[in-house]
Amino acid sequence: MMDVESVMCECCGLTEDCTQHYISEVKANFAGKWLCGLCSEVVNDEVSRDLKQTTLEEALNAHVLFCGKFKANPAELVAAGMKQMLRRRSGDMLPAKSKMFGRSKF
Repeated sequence: MMDVESVMCECCGLTEDCTQHYISEVKANFAGKWLCGLCSEVVNDEVSRDLKQTTLEEALNAHVLFCGKFKANPAELVAAGMKQMLRRRSGDMLPAKSKMFGRSKF
């Protein structure tokens, strides 16, 4: 049986249950900080952009600051982001007339 513990993302505050081995791997990849899956993807994406040539430390610090601007529950922020994305996508499927007047199904 593997020991599982709760760990909080140092960017957004989301808590996940993970094994100590997984927690150690994530911390090793992010300068000793534990990041949830969503935040780790954002940081990795920022580092991998060719134009900016951002270091891991710069991307991590920028994302920590960005997340610090929001005081809401991280799960609510993720849900709100998904809702916004779905609204935008559904807007792409609306007839041209509905788009002109800014109306959507939601």
